[in-house]
Amino acid sequence: MSKIVAVDSTAPLLHQDLCSLLREVYTAFPVMKVFVIVPAAGLGTRMSAATPGRKTPSKQFFELQGTPILIHTLRKFDECDCVSEIVVALRTNETAEFQSLIARERLRKPIRVVEGGEHRQMSVANALRSLHAADDDIVLVHDAVRPFVDQDTIVGVVEGVKKYGAAIAGIPAVDTVKQVDRTADGAVVVATVPRERMVMAQTPQGFRFAMIKAAFDEALADGFLGTDEASLVERKGGTVHVVMGSPRNIKITTPADLDLAELYLSQEEHRRVGLSG
Repeated sequence: MSKIVAVDSTAPLLHQDLCSLLREVYTAFPVMKVFVIVPAAGLGTRMSAATPGRKTPSKQFFELQGTPILIHTLRKFDECDCVSEIVVALRTNETAEFQSLIARERLRKPIRVVEGGEHRQMSVANALRSLHAADDDIVLVHDAVRPFVDQDTIVGVVEGVKKYGAAIAGIPAVDTVKQVDRTADGAVVVATVPRERMVMAQTPQGFRFAMIKAAFDEALADGFLGTDEASLVERKGGTVHVVMGSPRNIKITTPADLDLAELYLSQEEHRRVGLSG
């Protein structure tokens, strides 16, 4: 609750009185926190299917230029001034390796690990339960394998949540989208969806803590499994706004995505060297 402090402007203030007053005003308006949840317990079945017979790491631990994708992703949020804390949901058998990687990274932001679930929604729910958050704090959920999210997108989603309560990154659909019926003979087109009404959802997806917690609690009670966090808020009647994402904010799920990711990372390194030079 906000607190209003009345001041008698005609009375002289001693230095000690002024400091006490400023301290009281400051504590009356607590700083809003931004938590980032990164569900990283997926097995990456599409990536593993491309290399049958070989033991492969989970997709978030595939390496780009010698560094796991997950670490590249965490670096982007570590660079963001508005982020307060990062929570990563992992499979138990991958936690020790991850902790070792993080120790070598020496990131600035606090990073905690929670146990991941059998599916994304459970992993995010575990992370939500671990947060010490106020109702108005902001929670961002970001795919572990989207390492090319830029600062403009992260800040844009945070500002969208401040204004609307819920916001996700997205980009306009560029391909024609067809609605189909599945039959024994394959897919049959039944309608063409107006492209101007479609966006391709990305992450981060952001929400006020009270909103996303209530949406997850209701989904759990009803046994509902959504496709993303926004779908749970939509189901509860919430309005989710879209802020502009980036075509480069790709989700790495196939070997072909890895090839493109190597190109993007090389371009990032080239720009970084150019700026520092």
